[in-house]
Amino acid sequence: MGHRRPPSVALYARVSTRHHGQDPEVQLGELRRFSKARGWRVAEEVIDRGFSGGSSARPGFKRLMELVRRREVDVVVVTKLDRLFRSLKHLVTTIDEIQDLGVQFVSVRDSIDLTTPAGRLMMGILGSLAEFEKALVAERTRAGLENARRKGKRLGRPRHGKEEEILSLRAKGLSYREISSRIGVSQGAIGRALKGAPK
Repeated sequence: MGHRRPPSVALYARVSTRHHGQDPEVQLGELRRFSKARGWRVAEEVIDRGFSGGSSARPGFKRLMELVRRREVDVVVVTKLDRLFRSLKHLVTTIDEIQDLGVQFVSVRDSIDLTTPAGRLMMGILGSLAEFEKALVAERTRAGLENARRKGKRLGRPRHGKEEEILSLRAKGLSYREISSRIGVSQGAIGRALKGAPK
């Protein structure tokens, strides 16, 4: 009987633009020690330098997701959740995708380990929190809109007061570009004025 291959892992480290002098080696050293203790084989170390957690253009993050989507790793390991994710929603949707592809996820310092039942329970709780946050935002938005309507505020884009002039010039056969150049409004505004004109 052959030996079972140890799980291959991708280690992810990020140092942000806001804290100069940070060294990703601090995170990677901790991740290597953790992986070695678990008997896992490090397949690749992925690093983002000089990117904040809110950035969606992180090359390291893109590389990490490539490894996951190609199933070149079995586990993704980070020191803390805020190294990898930019919001609670991003966390939940990304981990859902990672798990759907058959890859596990571990955040060492947050004690989230989806290779264990306790870790999976914690993810369920985080998912519920994300749904709660989404519902609160939607509720606040609806309340804000309703309050604005009650106060008689006009919702949507501000009007520029040139609707009649737009209609007149269009009736004379001018193109959107010609009207835009003549009265200084965008072609999008011209389209909206024409769309909202009485037939």
